[in-house]
Amino acid sequence: MAQAADAARTVIMTVDDDPGVSRAVARDLRRRYGASYRIVRAESGDSALEALRELKLRGDLVAVILADYRMPQMNGIEFLEQALDVYPGARRVLLTAYADTNAAIDAINVVDLDHYLLKPWDPPEEKLYPVLDDLLDAWRASDYKPVPATKVVGHRWSARSSDVREFLARNQVPYRWYSVEEPEGQRLLAAAEADGTRLPLVITPDGTPLVEPEAPELAAHVGLATTPTADFYDLVVIGGGPAGLGSAVYGASEGLRTVLVERSATGGQAGQSSRIENYLGFPDGVSGAQLTDRARRQAAKFGAEILTAREVTGLEINGAARVVRFADGSAVAAHSVILATGVQYRQLEAEGCIDLTGCGVFYGSALTEATSCQGQDVYIVGGANSAGQAAMYLSRFAKSVTLLVRGADLSASMSYYLIQQINEAPNIAVRSHTVVDAAHGVERLEQLTLRHVQSGDREQVDAQWMFVFIGAAPLTDWLGDTVLRDERGFILAGPDLTVDGRPPAGWELDRPPYHLETSIPGVFVAGDARAESAKRVASAVGEGAMAVMLVHRYLEQS
Repeated sequence: MAQAADAARTVIMTVDDDPGVSRAVARDLRRRYGASYRIVRAESGDSALEALRELKLRGDLVAVILADYRMPQMNGIEFLEQALDVYPGARRVLLTAYADTNAAIDAINVVDLDHYLLKPWDPPEEKLYPVLDDLLDAWRASDYKPVPATKVVGHRWSARSSDVREFLARNQVPYRWYSVEEPEGQRLLAAAEADGTRLPLVITPDGTPLVEPEAPELAAHVGLATTPTADFYDLVVIGGGPAGLGSAVYGASEGLRTVLVERSATGGQAGQSSRIENYLGFPDGVSGAQLTDRARRQAAKFGAEILTAREVTGLEINGAARVVRFADGSAVAAHSVILATGVQYRQLEAEGCIDLTGCGVFYGSALTEATSCQGQDVYIVGGANSAGQAAMYLSRFAKSVTLLVRGADLSASMSYYLIQQINEAPNIAVRSHTVVDAAHGVERLEQLTLRHVQSGDREQVDAQWMFVFIGAAPLTDWLGDTVLRDERGFILAGPDLTVDGRPPAGWELDRPPYHLETSIPGVFVAGDARAESAKRVASAVGEGAMAVMLVHRYLEQS
């Protein structure tokens, strides 16, 4: 029999486009589990995803999702793949006919399917309930946490409100958004005794009101770890993108006392990607959020500490110790350090962009804004993979998406598969040799001035949304002269440090630097921050793993 679930009335969801089958499934589930679980049914993938997002915002739990394979518009596998992003811990069941068995087997790899059931399953006492009982037992034994939703009250067109929402979303903290103009928003302001002049207001799950919180304060109040549990480690990883997460997973799994320090949210630029389709092992693609969540949970499983919203401001060498200093003056030391700080998008210098940042102008995908683009015109500045992935995702919502590319076409910096998808998308256009000269708007973006770089002709277009993906500036200024960098700020390592086979000036060891070792012994670099890196997710993860191997070699010889 089903055991009692959490007091929050955990959900079992069933999705089937046939109303009769949908009601029958829900009836069987309620008969067995209705006293302990809330049964939610939906008749399409889209409506089920909407329901899942609402449940997530409320902080509700979802234990099991059962989805029919043969549904129009979005089949069961496609639905479960997207449901993974919302509730990665929910157990997933595909309902199939005998003819669809091969598809169900394929789904085991695509969406980590837990089970597939052949229809009909009469009698449910023999073919349905034993399966569900086992899945619910496994879910209860997992590390799920009932987390009530954080509430955010702010202005719709506010850069600060946008930053808070993006921070919570990227760190997978459930929250509910309330406009200050809504009655509920006003009620929350009154309850927190806030006058609304300083926003956003964040109300944490325990009822604590935070006015205009900075990231460290917000992280500490919503359950994210911000303080190391020790003063000394074997390995400190700085940066939580693919390279940093790869280092944390391999470092911790191989017995190193490992702490990862991230200034904003794990995942880096890859974590903001709506879909990565050329990552090994995911033939149907994987979202950056999903990949990040899996990597973060994997690192934590092996014992790595993950600190969020901690800005690193300095690296010092104190004998055999490498000391990492934080913005608040505190520090942590280790035998070794891996620099995986990645890169950030360069700011668009066009007139008006600074004032409209967060108010229609965004850097990166800003996936929290995607659904708000429904039926509107979106412009994307940039021609690399991140811009192409964003274009494909936003085209599902927007009336039109226009890629603005300074060069002649997309082939110089975008993968072939993405170019093909963009060419086939009916509402995506590419304007080559085009840059943004100015952004216009009062409270939000309303128009753009575009300039053709060859002819010099200018044109003003209506635009409600602009997402910028230009350049890659390494996040290494805080290092100063501690390690050698190239003229653009990327960190030099291994063979790039040697001149005529000789190690760099000041190198004290009788061996040359290892392949990913910087000009400081025991300090390594991995991922996009390294000079001449490949700027791909797979290579970043590989370098993170390789750096740990070299850390072991360094520690053995120290």
